[in-house]
Parts: sequence; C-alpha cells; structure tokens
Amino acid sequence: MNLVLSLVVLASFGLLLGAFALWKRGGEPKQVFLMVLLALIAMANVAIWTVPDAEGTTPLDQIEQAEESAAE
Repeated sequence: MNLVLSLVVLASFGLLLGAFALWKRGGEPKQVFLMVLLALIAMANVAIWTVPDAEGTTPLDQIEQAEESAAE
C-alpha cells in the first residue's frame, strides 16, 4: 500500500508539472484545469489514507492491524 500511495503522489506532481507546461504552451484551458483537478483529487485521497484522526491512527494503520490480527 505504501508503494501505491507513493506512486499516486508522484503522479500528482507529474500532472501538475504537465498542466503547467501545457498552460505555458497555450494549450486547451479545459485540459489544464482537468489535470490540476485530478492532481488535487489524488492528493486528497492520499491525505485521507495517511492523516491521523483524533486518536492518532490512520486508516492505513487500521488496515495493517486488521491484516496482522487475521494472520494470527
């Protein structure tokens, strides 16, 4: 799961860089907007999985704990 989240973050940065390059070249504004929107949505999804709640646990930690208890 850590690999997947890392790839999503890298893809988000790639989308933002690509959107900036497309914008500088005078590309279609709708495509630039959609690329930025997709990058923001991907980053929000990563934040949902990795930001701890009030108890200090993340959904990612909860999944790992459930897998460990199921393996026992």
